[in-house]
Amino acid sequence: MRRFLPAVAAALSGLLLYASFPPRTLWWLALPAFAVLGLTLRGRRWKPAFGLGYLFGLGFLLPLLVWTGIEVGPGPWLALVAVEAVFLGLTAVGVAAVSRLPAWPLWAAAVWTAGEAARARFPFGGFPWGKIAFGQADGLFLPLAALGGTPLLGFAVVLSGFGLCEVLRQARSARSARSAGRTGSVRRGAATAALLALLAPPAAALVARTAVDAGAEDGTATVAVIQGNVPRLGLDFNAQRRAVLDYHVRETERLAERIEAGRAARPDLVLWPENSSDIDPFANADAAEVIDRAAKAVGAPIAVGGVVERDGKVYNEQILWDPEKGPVDTYDKRRTQPFGEYLPLRPLIGAINETWTGMVRRDFSRGTEPGVFRMNGTGVGLVTCYEAAFDWAVRDTVDAGAQMLSVPSNNATFGRSEMTYQQLAMSRVRAVEHGRTVTVPVTSGVSAVILPDGKVTGRTGMFVPGTLVQEVPLRSSSTPATALGTLPEWLLVALAAAGGGRAVARTVRTRRSGADR
Repeated sequence: MRRFLPAVAAALSGLLLYASFPPRTLWWLALPAFAVLGLTLRGRRWKPAFGLGYLFGLGFLLPLLVWTGIEVGPGPWLALVAVEAVFLGLTAVGVAAVSRLPAWPLWAAAVWTAGEAARARFPFGGFPWGKIAFGQADGLFLPLAALGGTPLLGFAVVLSGFGLCEVLRQARSARSARSAGRTGSVRRGAATAALLALLAPPAAALVARTAVDAGAEDGTATVAVIQGNVPRLGLDFNAQRRAVLDYHVRETERLAERIEAGRAARPDLVLWPENSSDIDPFANADAAEVIDRAAKAVGAPIAVGGVVERDGKVYNEQILWDPEKGPVDTYDKRRTQPFGEYLPLRPLIGAINETWTGMVRRDFSRGTEPGVFRMNGTGVGLVTCYEAAFDWAVRDTVDAGAQMLSVPSNNATFGRSEMTYQQLAMSRVRAVEHGRTVTVPVTSGVSAVILPDGKVTGRTGMFVPGTLVQEVPLRSSSTPATALGTLPEWLLVALAAAGGGRAVARTVRTRRSGADR
């Protein structure tokens, strides 16, 4: 039984990390999760380290990503988790390699950041879902996102977790030394380093909290977030595409009625979700007519999420619809979702299961430029759904002049799963990271308004129509995270490489000294 304990501990620590993610607000569980992982990996050779890291990945990712199989069956869900857990297994090998170095929690946390950097880029453009930073929207560490983005935020959490591991290990060693009649004074330096690894990140976060500014720099704008709802859950909501469009038109016209009655403020801009008009308004006059009617009724420009065909290609597109001029600008989604909006390795997958190829009958093409709509003088940056998981997609939208951000999404495919709460947490982290108001218009919920300090000031329920109208601050300054870009991540990757180099050199020296004897 004792031989199986490390495997059980690794899997349970992964499950503990999952429990720290939304919709739960138990962010602090990430620390004991990494403490247990550190205890299981310390001093391991690469093969058992990989196995333990893989089990940790399964414990974490299987429940976290269960929503990916809600409508398509367990096959794609299990395949995704199996591949992504490989990255965590390889990361665990790196953690085990540096675990015998002095101040090992520092090196190990950097290794974890390097692993996340790789997972966010490979394969098929990467899959950043489940980055440690995205579980910290309610946590003490959140202000660090404004200093170094998601890499620094995740690094701080993991460092504290491994620091807790070393504190516990040093305490156990001290007890053993006392019981054996030894002073244990030689370990005071290691104990001090362990305490620093545990306490320095939250102390830095408390200092950073004073620098997070949620105030207006460029005045304010009154925004309206429209959630029209969908006829039914699941993949077949698209079977009633016109109903989805009509629902969003109807909810916008209801807002117009409340404005005329003096029960709601007139918005400066209106934000519809992704897929709010899967009927191409450029090719279907009836769709264009009802969108135009809604814009005129509310008296404000609308950002409409449409599916548009152009030059033989299909795009997931945001359309800026002016109440007087009609469509005046567009933004094409740049990071499309593999196996959802396009199918990599289509011939191979078709040979395995033709049903899967039928679910993505036609691949979406990608845009190339960040999207910032000028809506009544406000620069609204568009980050469509899946793009919110990618650091670069949000950062270059802010750099392009966004004074606020909108993350239009369509979560109807995933029913009442945790997916919408996980994505909402991402948007909260992005708000702090770039010091911007973030709105999240979603077809079926949860839609939300988030201030630059990450606080949610308005939200809807799930699978109900709803409208959020709120005056929000506009900002144009850059946080350190925005200004530094990828630099914090690459510095941490370099730190991981240095730790790996030291570990290899130490191993070589040990083997040589053993051979000499």
